[in-house]
Amino acid sequence: MSRLLSPIKIRNLEFKNRIFVSPMCQYSATDGVPNDWHLVHLGSRAVGGAALIFTEATAVSQEARISPADLGLWNDEQAKAFKRITNFIKSQAAIPGIQLAHAGRKASTKIPWIGEGMASKSEGGSEVLAPSAVKFSDNHPQPEEMTVADMKAVVRQWSEAARRSLDAGFQVVEIHMAHGYLLHQFLSPLSNQRKDEYGGELTNRMRVPLEVANAVRGTWPSHLPVFVRISVTDWVEGGWDLPQSIELAKELKKVGVDLIDCSSGGVVAGAKIPITPGYQVKFAEEIRREAGIMTGAIGLIIDAAQAENILVTGQADVVIMAREFLRDPYFPLHSAKILGDDPRYPNQYLRAKQG
Repeated sequence: MSRLLSPIKIRNLEFKNRIFVSPMCQYSATDGVPNDWHLVHLGSRAVGGAALIFTEATAVSQEARISPADLGLWNDEQAKAFKRITNFIKSQAAIPGIQLAHAGRKASTKIPWIGEGMASKSEGGSEVLAPSAVKFSDNHPQPEEMTVADMKAVVRQWSEAARRSLDAGFQVVEIHMAHGYLLHQFLSPLSNQRKDEYGGELTNRMRVPLEVANAVRGTWPSHLPVFVRISVTDWVEGGWDLPQSIELAKELKKVGVDLIDCSSGGVVAGAKIPITPGYQVKFAEEIRREAGIMTGAIGLIIDAAQAENILVTGQADVVIMAREFLRDPYFPLHSAKILGDDPRYPNQYLRAKQG
């Protein structure tokens, strides 16, 4: 069996292969509630053979959404609506995962295909909070600097969302600390300009992210995994970088985080990012080696041979893919055939395997 299609165990969960579906925003929810689109979108990737299916970035509060059309998990109605999705994913021998997020200063923006910039109140926009009162860009909302009470409230929201995630049937929870959203905003000195115990030196900038990780790990059952997605670098001089990410990964490991999902960028508008196939894989390799923690490689992983090589050479423990799954929901089945493994087709699709 190929490395890519071989199982992997994290805590008490066995994943049938090492191909995970990355969180991908769909901008298709009303009041944060998942609907038929999310069932089909996520369910089709489970039918296609992926081992772990992540929801999009799911907001821990109403004001935490990137756009008014994002998923949320701040009330029980949302948790109930997720249940049929997690049940279907499990029926396909896949594992349902949820990424919990807070957009911070990048919240309250328009749905991308409608336009750019701030969402008005009539469009569902709201006031936004951030570590410092510094806008992401000229056409983004002006954030209010968070008080200590605001930070404590956000930590509670993450914990409550994790509890609801369990009620909704999820088996993996991922904390979003990447892409310029709230927890990344605390980490990066470019967005965190506070002068108190939450800003300045690295220990202070990591304080809220680690409080969130502690709260989620304390809420989440000990037999189930917790992942964290980070942006390993801001791609800007003087910003968040690989050495700081290694230190954060070490601290997250102490908290009980099981895997670091290694992305990059997002905190600075217009940062020059050298986007090429596999351009972020080196980050997963470095953090895996230096922090001694499992990692997921992401970033333009587009074919089976490339994914197999990442795992065989020890650059990461799993691959976490997005755009290729939008093109091909059945990527794992096709990869199995390419790599000489036996594709595990659903019974309903066996004619395609045999024909």
